[in-house]
Amino acid sequence: MALKRNRRFHAEVATSSLSDIMFFLLLFFLIISTLANPNVIKMTLPKTQQNDKTNKQHITLSVSEEKQYYVDKQNVPFNELEAALLTKMGDARDQTVIVRIPYNLQVQDLVDLLQIGVKNNLKFVIATDKK
Repeated sequence: MALKRNRRFHAEVATSSLSDIMFFLLLFFLIISTLANPNVIKMTLPKTQQNDKTNKQHITLSVSEEKQYYVDKQNVPFNELEAALLTKMGDARDQTVIVRIPYNLQVQDLVDLLQIGVKNNLKFVIATDKK
């Protein structure tokens, strides 16, 4: 009498190391997300005691130390700056323009930018760092 043994193949997936892998992936992405800076243009902003943040939709106007002007990270010559801002604004005139200008530039450079805002009735806010 021949007895048949029940030796069927059962596929198994070892899941003991999956939790470790998921933990390391989570840690990796958390570290990378804190290092990622949305503003690619690096500059030292003026310091202030109080630093408010806005959740409104805004346009970023950055000025580098070499007086290169950027509207939302796109390089724009100064003589075309007003047209570029108005194009970005479109019909939504309630948007805020955040001016990121280095602390060591001359006051006249800031005044030239603010005159564009006054002329076109735009809301300008100067970006600062907290002390």
